[in-house]
Amino acid sequence: MRTRHLLLLTFIVLTASFAAAQETKADSANATSHPIKVSLITFYPGDEIFEVFGHSEILLSDSTGNYYINYGVFDFNSPGFIMRYIMGETDYLCAIMPPNHDSGIKNGRKRVQQELNLTPEQTQKVWDALAWNVRPENREYRYRHFSDNCATRPRDVIENALGHPIDFDKCHYIVGKTLRQVMTHYTRNYPWEQFGIDLVLGAACDTVMDSRTQTFVPLFLMHALDSAVVMRDGQPVPLVSRRTILQPGSDNGIVAPPTPWYLTPMTMALIVLALSIVITVIDLRKGKNTRWYYSIFFLVAGLAGCIVFFIEFISTHEAVMPNYNILWLHPLLLLLSILPWFKKMGRMLLWGHCLNIILILTTAVIWLSSLQVPNMAFLPLIAASLLCSISCLKTSSRP
Repeated sequence: MRTRHLLLLTFIVLTASFAAAQETKADSANATSHPIKVSLITFYPGDEIFEVFGHSEILLSDSTGNYYINYGVFDFNSPGFIMRYIMGETDYLCAIMPPNHDSGIKNGRKRVQQELNLTPEQTQKVWDALAWNVRPENREYRYRHFSDNCATRPRDVIENALGHPIDFDKCHYIVGKTLRQVMTHYTRNYPWEQFGIDLVLGAACDTVMDSRTQTFVPLFLMHALDSAVVMRDGQPVPLVSRRTILQPGSDNGIVAPPTPWYLTPMTMALIVLALSIVITVIDLRKGKNTRWYYSIFFLVAGLAGCIVFFIEFISTHEAVMPNYNILWLHPLLLLLSILPWFKKMGRMLLWGHCLNIILILTTAVIWLSSLQVPNMAFLPLIAASLLCSISCLKTSSRP
């Protein structure tokens, strides 16, 4: 975070204030003597890559002040953050934020407050749960993008206070959407990020979400609570008692302008395919093998395959297994880059290209069966890989 030292000091001051307020309530014989209001604050998508899915916070308001509880605090500059994130060790913090903190307050970024219709006892449960969560020994948790994040944590706190799960089937939700479709929607103007997401996230992302799973997206949770009901004296009443737009803005949030077509993954992939076609045609006509091109191509593909292999089999990220991209993009492609330079390895090289062709065709069958939906930019790349292997087999078999 840009001003992490200032924010750290702010966290300490606010946490101390929050703890003092909690002690006051604990000493009070009647919790209603300090009426508390509980609200869900929803930030619409922002223009930073970590903001594109929006953000949720819980706001506690009482006579002692306003406390914004944020489950999405992290520090890019902490030692080893990037490597730990790649490994799936995504440790986030629950922290109390100042009212005007810069993680979400941006001009044009819509922000909505939903005041919840809770009884004093239920409200106190929310307060107690959050007071426990922000303690230094409890505030760190293992973030999971789809199942344990800044939206699902407030959802769970609210449900625990209610004493029962919210029936999201009766709330507003979109039927028939998959995780990948939702991810694609929110990263529509970030094609390279979308390319990377589709590369490392597996077939689990292509299963249809149920109503509860959808609430991992802050906006989906907000819309669900708008139509949720709770029972009061045997009668259903809205869970949200009041809805306020704290900051106006577009319902799409702050969206970055579209990436120019000539800088998208699809354009780059088509360039690679076109170059592979040209090289293949020249090689087949001349009966020669352009080793340097195939070596570079399979070197890059093999290195990308190492990333896919690492994320799928070594990291602890969720929704990465099974990932059928490992069939056409895997570490063994590095051998197809190295073996052409060793004459005694000719037979092994031929078998390597045969295996590559078989795996590519298997991948095509999987994609056609919709077991895993590919990024469209993968198609030119897999076609280029197929052409390169066919060309190597053809030219190597000539006398």
